[in-house]
Amino acid sequence: MSKKYIYTIPVIIVVVVGVGIGVFFERDISEEIVDFVQVVRKARIYPDYSSIVIPANIVAMNFAVREDGELYCVRIRSSKGGEIEVFSRTGKIVIGEGQWSSLLEQNKDEKLEIDVFCKGRDGKWLRYDAIRNTIASEEIDGHLVYRKIHPGYRTWRGVGIYQRELGSYVESVVLDNSYFKGGCLNCHAFCNNKTDKMLIGLRSGKYGSSELIVNDGEVNKIGTKFGYTSWHPSGKIVVYSMNKVYQLFHYARKDEYRDVIDIDSALAYYDVESGKVKRCEHLSKKDRLETYPAWSSDGKYLYYCSAPMKWLTSEMEEITQEMVEGVKYDLMRISYDVMGDKWGEPEVVVSAEESGKSSLEPRVSPDGRWLLFCMCDYSCFPVYQPSSDLYMIDLGSGGADGKFVYRKLDVNSEASESWHSWSSNGRWIAFSSKRMHGSFTRTYFSYVDVNGVASKPFVLPQKDPGYYEGCLRTFSVPELVVEPVRTTKETLGKVVRGKVDKVVYVPISSATIKNEEWQERE
Repeated sequence: MSKKYIYTIPVIIVVVVGVGIGVFFERDISEEIVDFVQVVRKARIYPDYSSIVIPANIVAMNFAVREDGELYCVRIRSSKGGEIEVFSRTGKIVIGEGQWSSLLEQNKDEKLEIDVFCKGRDGKWLRYDAIRNTIASEEIDGHLVYRKIHPGYRTWRGVGIYQRELGSYVESVVLDNSYFKGGCLNCHAFCNNKTDKMLIGLRSGKYGSSELIVNDGEVNKIGTKFGYTSWHPSGKIVVYSMNKVYQLFHYARKDEYRDVIDIDSALAYYDVESGKVKRCEHLSKKDRLETYPAWSSDGKYLYYCSAPMKWLTSEMEEITQEMVEGVKYDLMRISYDVMGDKWGEPEVVVSAEESGKSSLEPRVSPDGRWLLFCMCDYSCFPVYQPSSDLYMIDLGSGGADGKFVYRKLDVNSEASESWHSWSSNGRWIAFSSKRMHGSFTRTYFSYVDVNGVASKPFVLPQKDPGYYEGCLRTFSVPELVVEPVRTTKETLGKVVRGKVDKVVYVPISSATIKNEEWQERE
């Protein structure tokens, strides 16, 4: 026997045993399941992929059965196509990707039923009530871009922007800090769910703070760091925030010991063609804190968050918890004419005084109808707020009488929800949630129907059902895009290490706003 086959046989055995599929005795077991005892409840599975709406182009959603037993069988079916059957000794259910993809593609807008069987030590099979999901007719964008980082705050260890194919388990690096000898990178942003126009903010002890801008394949290094950013749909300008941030800790809390406050902040905008930074007086007031810009889908309005600055100067020696809890943001918008480069007058969309909460991170659906945002008890950083929930406004019917009606979505949990984005067709949202493990954000998806009703969310599928139990990094700022980032990490890293291509002057009159080195953020 050749060495090739000698080495191949053990590998095949390991793979078969590792995934727990009983290929050698499947036929006998199938006959054995003719007799079973019905259990009048659904089986406990992890992750919780039950009673959800899923896209037809999502990768196989592997899970683990959390019921006591010696042998497990799962049967997956819909109205068309064959049945998928998986056996497992361990309870880990690893589904054939080809079978799964074919079944979902044939059954758009149909139910997907999952039968779970469990064989106990007494040799009897139990059958649980079927798990019923729905396969949506509308697909989700094919790729997701996010940042992965350890949840600490003192070091920039292993920080990176990654992309994931949602139709497979393939993850690749867009850029990580190994390409510029350590430092931080975040606040990645795209124009119209495409990757030909991209922004990545970074700060490095060796190469300084700057912004990478990718515009139709060309990469440049801008000599200032943008904060939270939003591309105008035309691709002509980018609005960004400048934030002077302070982080504080209250270790007596059990849920979250960190807090963030913007001591000062303002919005400016960058003209992509001229390379100049401009200001609008309404967006950079000395007595206000402005942050989280987001364009409407038609580019006629900029949504943002604004709070009164309750101190005379940002050069304060002491920041107290009372100060942080006293800051609550209004959700605002201002009209804009991109052809004439003219701004209108600000208007309040959600008042902090009326809501009693802080409104943050607005994002408008691509069809212009829905405004998705966070509300939490106070301050500017919802990922550190267990009270942070997702809310929705119907822009199509709101505002006629000067009032926008907001409602809390059913996707929320007892933990923080934040960092949300829309798919290009407006039928899916991706967001960060701490519901699974408290300290770690994970990416969840939810289907949004034509009436703005969001379905029960599900976590980003992984090949190993136990992946999240051993993952010690957070997934944050998930952005759905229709294509992969094609600019290589080597190219981006080379530009970071190079000289500044575009030197900019920031015309902000407030003396307190500077390009500060930010504290670490999830």
